[in-house]
Amino acid sequence: MCTTCGCGSGQTLIGGHQLKPRSKPGVPVQYRAPATKTAHDHIHEAMDFGAGPAGAHAPGLSQARMVRIERDILSKNDAYAGENRSYFIRHGIFALNLVSSPGSGKTTLLVKSINALNGGLPLAVIEGDQQTDNDAARIRATGAPALQINTGKGCHLDAHMVGQAIHQLHLQDDSLLLIENVGNLVCPAGFDLGEAHKVAILSVTEGEDKPLKYPDMFRAADLMLLNKCDLLPYLDFDAALAEENARRVNPQIQIIRISATTGEGMEAWLKWIRGGCRKAIAAKRP
Repeated sequence: MCTTCGCGSGQTLIGGHQLKPRSKPGVPVQYRAPATKTAHDHIHEAMDFGAGPAGAHAPGLSQARMVRIERDILSKNDAYAGENRSYFIRHGIFALNLVSSPGSGKTTLLVKSINALNGGLPLAVIEGDQQTDNDAARIRATGAPALQINTGKGCHLDAHMVGQAIHQLHLQDDSLLLIENVGNLVCPAGFDLGEAHKVAILSVTEGEDKPLKYPDMFRAADLMLLNKCDLLPYLDFDAALAEENARRVNPQIQIIRISATTGEGMEAWLKWIRGGCRKAIAAKRP
């Protein structure tokens, strides 16, 4: 559990070559990494602070207390997320929650996507960062409305923050809302913002095993964008293995290889967005 926000529910654990299911909703399976041998044949077991009902560790807090805090925080967040989702449905707004580690190229991809849409869709952007409004300024330079949310020591956006932001932005009906979450592959996985989909962005400058190291995020996402694919000829990165690992965690995940620099995959990404917008408009109800 994050000591700032209390997140950590719905933990997904990978053991060996098999995704281990939870025995009960919200109760993580305990997994202890296999023992490894050193050069001197001493056996050392990995230290697993994710074991126990809370699936996490915080100094001075019992597992039971952590579970109570987590449930309280997430239940309040889910209520706000439900309000956001109802708002989006009433107004035909297609909302996406873009999540990734820092440096994956989220903001550059957003800028290129907005420019490629070329005013064909009314849209707005919510930017999440701990400090500065640098990313929001980059979005505004495209002509799109953007609101910066600074989270301070917080490690993710939550539904209450987003709810306040959408009303400040005065979103148009039948529009697209792009939410760029704080760069973090852990905490945003557990927090519903009311979005239609989480979109996980993994760049080829990261490791192929990121989906296995951070399975909660890739299990929560409906689409993975494998970004910076123009760099593949210069890197020792196995794109097929990265995709295989993502599907081990989430067999239903869609994947698009993309490059904001060269435009590779952009049309497939924009087609996916346009399709989502049409569905949101068709599903609009009072």
